[in-house]
Parts: sequence; structure tokens; C-alpha cells
Amino acid sequence: MKNDLRLMMVSDLEADLIEAARNYVKSYPDGYPELLWYVQELFDELIEIF
Repeated sequence: MKNDLRLMMVSDLEADLIEAARNYVKSYPDGYPELLWYVQELFDELIEIF
């Protein structure tokens, strides 16, 4: 898998969502229920803004 780096300006909420999603992937399966819920909540909050 090739990882390309990209520099972007994001809001605090978007940065939290990205970090939470990364933490979810790293913690699976141990932190699965709580982190998945948190990522979904952040995503729902983000799409309500737009």
C-alpha cells in the first residue's frame, strides 16, 4: 500500500475525526465499541454543519 502525504487545512472538528478514525484502526479490536461510536458521532456532527 502506498501512502501519499498531503498537506491540507482542516477545522478542529475535521482533525478530531481524522485522529479518532486513525486511533480506531490502531486499536481494533480492543477499543472497538467506544471508538467506533465516537468516530460516528464526530462524523454526524460534521455533516450537520454542511
